[in-house]
Amino acid sequence: MAPPVSTDTAEPRPRPRPPLEPVRWWRRPWIAPLALFSVTFLLYSVPPYASLDPADARLPIPETPAWYFPVMLVHIFGGTLLTVLVILQVWPWLRSRHPVVHRWSGRIYVLAGIPLVGVPALLIAPFSSTGLGTQVSNTLWAVLWSTFTLLGYVMARRRRFADHREWMLRSFALIYGIAFNRVVILLLLPLAILQARTGAIPNTEAAITLAIAPASSFLSWVVPLLFVEWWIKYRGPRGRRRPAPS
Repeated sequence: MAPPVSTDTAEPRPRPRPPLEPVRWWRRPWIAPLALFSVTFLLYSVPPYASLDPADARLPIPETPAWYFPVMLVHIFGGTLLTVLVILQVWPWLRSRHPVVHRWSGRIYVLAGIPLVGVPALLIAPFSSTGLGTQVSNTLWAVLWSTFTLLGYVMARRRRFADHREWMLRSFALIYGIAFNRVVILLLLPLAILQARTGAIPNTEAAITLAIAPASSFLSWVVPLLFVEWWIKYRGPRGRRRPAPS
């Protein structure tokens, strides 16, 4: 008597993934320009505030509230620390070869960043001297950066590392928006000068600053965030795993 034929189809066993190749530092050529850009920005932006004198600040400091300048200094020096830590976080070679450094620098980024950068940014945003548009932009930046950073930390604690990476990339994009703002200002400055020469706005430094500030404030963090969203969807690990449309 022939044995009964099973109608169940056995599921194919998944093929074992090949071991990951070590990430060579020269295969990530963008890390050196990123570090150079960060150091250049810090050397240009931070020294005027090292004297702790409001008269040396690059932007006008409001007289009230009295706590504005001290809180702004906390935000600036905390942002300096985070700008350095970001390089350690996004460097693939360091993340793969020295994961302990990556984990501890990430903890410092979150646990020091929220009280030293996120909260101070939220407190001083409504008092920006360049108008309502900048105040709204800075407030949104503070809320989004704090939210992205906390979500990235929570995902890491839950060991959902793919989600952790995506949320932290969004957080890093907003941190670099502070430095990218200087680039946006340089791009918008010729347009504002042209408007001043044609009489669209007064031909004064204060008027040109007020014309540029809201646009540069929004573009400086919206553009990097959109780029990161594009990268996550199409170029990141999840995007590369999506099947091609038939």
